[in-house]
Amino acid sequence: MFNRTNLIYRYDGSFDGLLTCIFTCYEQKEWPLDIVSGQNAQDTLCPARTIDTDLVKASRVAAVLPGKLSKDGAEWVYLGFLTCYPKKELLLLDFVRKGLRIGPTIVHMLTDDTVSILSKAVFHLTHEAHMLSGFVRFSDSGGVLSSVIEPKNNVLPILSNHFCTRYPNEYFLIYDKTNDLALLHEPGKPSSIIAADEIELPEADDQELYFRALWKQFYDTIAIEGRYNPRCRMNHCPKRFWKHMTELGAGFISGFPADYRDKTPPRRVSGLRNGVQNHGSPSLGQLGG
Repeated sequence: MFNRTNLIYRYDGSFDGLLTCIFTCYEQKEWPLDIVSGQNAQDTLCPARTIDTDLVKASRVAAVLPGKLSKDGAEWVYLGFLTCYPKKELLLLDFVRKGLRIGPTIVHMLTDDTVSILSKAVFHLTHEAHMLSGFVRFSDSGGVLSSVIEPKNNVLPILSNHFCTRYPNEYFLIYDKTNDLALLHEPGKPSSIIAADEIELPEADDQELYFRALWKQFYDTIAIEGRYNPRCRMNHCPKRFWKHMTELGAGFISGFPADYRDKTPPRRVSGLRNGVQNHGSPSLGQLGG
């Protein structure tokens, strides 16, 4: 049905853009050599075609998937798009092709290479999101909660519902440093995920440092020495997450006076809502104002 070509599809990196590429493959009856997003595109000797995102075409593909592939199969396509698998676009194109031919049972065919790879990639994504739902640590910056994460996958769309439901009355920001994305939430408004090249969070004030140290001291105090097992801890909480965890990352309490634990909490330092700077994205002050 498809004519194999040495053509490379280039799209804008959005999910709708990928669905448009899938539509184009069926429309032109051609199988591209590769599908790459603009940010990952490299110069090659192969001819390239830019596929502009078409919401009508994308919606037609999205409408077909649940009925042909089952609800789970359609969800795999979206979750697969969020994974860090290197050639996920071609993998998803092949999964859709097989799903349209075989039907809803495609998700159970784990002996098939395409299905097996996709299921493992989706599991890696959802497992990482599950861990981060418990490992995200917020800091108070003038009334706005902010956090930095460095995941392997694009987990913000999955974490969004969890944290917006858990903290509906809070202003908060979660910055994905790996993918240069930020999840913004304001009470009473829909959350949004925006592109953010870099976000510089303000230095922690005295009160924030105080409570970080309290949490670190609590964490160390309740530890049971006889059951200390660092290898087991790394299995349940990989070291790549420690950098941004208050109780495990040394940077969270750097510069903290040794005698602070004997003092009462200081008054909140005002004027920090304008302390976050980024490129083209709202500041924490704008988010919380």
